[in-house]
Amino acid sequence: MFLRRRHTQTDDSEQRDAKVSELKTAIGAQSGRSSKYCTDACLRRYLEARNWNVDKSKKMLEETLKWRSAYKPEEIRWHEVAHEGETGKVSRANFHDRHGRTVLIMRPGMQNTTSAENNIRHLVYLLENAIMNLSEGQEQMSWLIDFTGFSLNTNISVRTARDIIYILQSHYPERLAIAFLYNPPRIFEAFYKAVKYFLDPKTAQKVKFVYPKNKDSVELMKSYFDVENLPSEFGGKASLKYDHEEFSRLMAQDDVKTAKFWGIDEKPYHIGNGYSVAEVAPEPTPIAQAAS
Repeated sequence: MFLRRRHTQTDDSEQRDAKVSELKTAIGAQSGRSSKYCTDACLRRYLEARNWNVDKSKKMLEETLKWRSAYKPEEIRWHEVAHEGETGKVSRANFHDRHGRTVLIMRPGMQNTTSAENNIRHLVYLLENAIMNLSEGQEQMSWLIDFTGFSLNTNISVRTARDIIYILQSHYPERLAIAFLYNPPRIFEAFYKAVKYFLDPKTAQKVKFVYPKNKDSVELMKSYFDVENLPSEFGGKASLKYDHEEFSRLMAQDDVKTAKFWGIDEKPYHIGNGYSVAEVAPEPTPIAQAAS
């Protein structure tokens, strides 16, 4: 039995390797940043998202390459979106989950702007930053969503949520490992019902509602996070303090690493306190419109 199972796993692995090679041949030789993007791990994520159907994966990947060429997410720099992050509504945590994944903390109650395009651009920047900070061999990230201060006035619109979901599912497939929605209020439930319509079943399964008084949901969360690192807002023992100036300094340093990774030649700019980093400032490109 053990040998048979092991043999089957080997066969599955070989078949998937063959699918990766087939997809690589199907998309043809890539150049520039596209060749940097289309790693074997990347191709696997697109195949996984399309149930290992090469034709569907090829179409999905080509749409992403087209989107990245127009939107240029790797060229967004912190100084362009920093005003969106002043309240810490979305930030990268200074800890990883138990699997070594980057953690994004989202606090919808801290919403501070009304521009859908700028909100999305800020989130895309942090998605790219989270990916850049993944541990070796890790392809996915985790999200923690804190609803302190949440109200319908601070919430983004269903349309903006739809556009965010479209970008995440279409252009960052299999990047989200799990999203914990911690103690969401009842008024959020109606919003989520409207938004869930746009989630594919695979993504919907990754969304977990956690309530402090529900032992099972709390235990699930603890299986992903060390309570010593987890902020008290999520039932842990650490404190969640967002320092915009310090976070900006870290992001500026990461921008230099991002530019180097993508081979982007940049000129220096200053962000205050005598701190100098590199700059590339492309014109904002409207996001691809999600299908109705």
